[in-house]
Amino acid sequence: MMKRWLLPVFASFMIFAGAGTDSAEAATPKELTATAYKYIGVPYVYGGTTTSGLDCSGFTRLVFNQLGISINRTSSAQYSQGTAVSKSDLQVGDLVFYNTSGRGVSHVGIYVGNNKFIHSGTSTGVTVASMSTSYWATRYVGAKRIATFTEEAVQQTTEQVKDASIDFTVYASRGEVALQLAQVLGVNTSNTNSPFVDVKSDSKYAGATTALYNLGVFTGDANGKFNAGSPLTRSQMAKVLVEAFNLKMTNKVVHFTDVSDKSWDYEYIKILASNGVTIGQGDGTYGGSSYVTLKQLHTFIERASNLN
Repeated sequence: MMKRWLLPVFASFMIFAGAGTDSAEAATPKELTATAYKYIGVPYVYGGTTTSGLDCSGFTRLVFNQLGISINRTSSAQYSQGTAVSKSDLQVGDLVFYNTSGRGVSHVGIYVGNNKFIHSGTSTGVTVASMSTSYWATRYVGAKRIATFTEEAVQQTTEQVKDASIDFTVYASRGEVALQLAQVLGVNTSNTNSPFVDVKSDSKYAGATTALYNLGVFTGDANGKFNAGSPLTRSQMAKVLVEAFNLKMTNKVVHFTDVSDKSWDYEYIKILASNGVTIGQGDGTYGGSSYVTLKQLHTFIERASNLN
């Protein structure tokens, strides 16, 4: 698996402040949500802790671990951590807890703002839900702040902000992927009225994102954002390439040990591999949660282009 350039100040994550709250000053709300959103679509699996399947607390623990913050394994154990916060004082990154079993705390998610939370639901997998719906509103137990995610001192535009944990001289941003695909596909990029709320008409990504959206290549996140300055996982890249080049399954079947047939990315990876666009990581795995490097991006696009 490719090495990620993680935040160089992980030590600051582990400093306890007050009643068991980590001071995650090196992580912003944007970094927290970007980390959580990359798992959207991963199916629910009871006891699941990997991208092949996640239960609710397995998901929250995985996201926090990605940011260097260690939390307990189960929802009830996570509820025993951190500092209690009222519903009216919720901040991005707070854990929200629910009683879905009738026997106390049995479900957990991560608050992402605007009265919404991201969680791994039994019938939905990882998705964003509204806390205002009758189901969740009547089952709400409380919230805990295990870590504080602070805003960046200097406000920047979405295009200027890059995930601080990623070296973009090595890894490909979503914006770079859009620009390269638009060029290779030869699509008309004159329409700059992008459907993504974070891509303005004068953005260098506007034409490319609009064209690729119309082709069904990029659909954005749950909040309608494109997130040009965020990285793309290998699983997401599989979907993007299959849609962009309209790839179909061939007679060649390739299996990867870390890709479950119940995973949201299974069909995309299977199609990509059957066309020889990817051969995996050389150890029998695909590495779907790893970020796509610029070198891999060039190779993937070149191979896919040569199929047409």
